[in-house]
Amino acid sequence: MSYQTNAPHLVPRPAPSVLPLPQRGLLNSSQGLSISSGTTVTGAQPQQASELAQRYALLERLGVSAASSQDFDELARDMAEKAGFLYGFVNLFLEEQTFVGLHQPSANSGYIIVTRTMSRDHGWCPEVVARKKALPLHDVHASPRFSGNHVVDAVGIQSYFGAPLIHESGTVLGTVCVIDPEKRPLSDARRIRDITINGGAQVLDRIAPAPVRR
Repeated sequence: MSYQTNAPHLVPRPAPSVLPLPQRGLLNSSQGLSISSGTTVTGAQPQQASELAQRYALLERLGVSAASSQDFDELARDMAEKAGFLYGFVNLFLEEQTFVGLHQPSANSGYIIVTRTMSRDHGWCPEVVARKKALPLHDVHASPRFSGNHVVDAVGIQSYFGAPLIHESGTVLGTVCVIDPEKRPLSDARRIRDITINGGAQVLDRIAPAPVRR
C-alpha cells in the first residue's frame, strides 16, 4: 500500500531512520518466547511482577509465542489500512512491549522504521493496559497528560488509538493499536476506536478461540 498515494497530506521525511528500541531479559526475538514454570521476573513493582508472571503463565498455557507472526502482521496491516494510519501493532505486554504483529511504511519511504520491541514505559499502550479500556487520542497534543511521551519526540506521532487484549480469565495480555504522524478530526475518533476494538477481538480469537458449543 502506498500511503503517499492514498493519503497525500502525509509528507515523508527526507531520509529514513531506524528507531532503536531495546531488547532484554526473557525475550529472544529470533526464537520467540522462552519461559518455564516458576519464572521469576525482575525489575518490576510487586503488582507489575505478579501481572507479568500471569501473562507468561497464560501465554505458555495457550501455546502463544512472542515471535513475530505473519498472521498478526496481516491483522496489524488490516487495522492500519482501515484506519488510514501508517503504523499498526499487535503488542504483547511482556518484559518489553513486544510487537508480534507490525505494519509500518517501507524502509525507503522516509518515515521512521521501528523494531519489534519497546520499553514498557514508552507510548500509550501502558495506559491501555492499566485502564483495561480503549484509548482514543485523535490528537495527543490536546492533552498535557499524553503529549509528554517518548514516542511523540522519537517517531513524531500525533494520533494514537489502542484497545486492550483481555483474555476471558481477566488477564490483560497486551494491546492492539494504530499510530500516525498526523492528528485526526474528533469526528472520526469513534470509527477508528471501533477498528482497534474489532482488531483486538480478532487477535484474541486467534490466541484463544471460543470453544464450539454442541
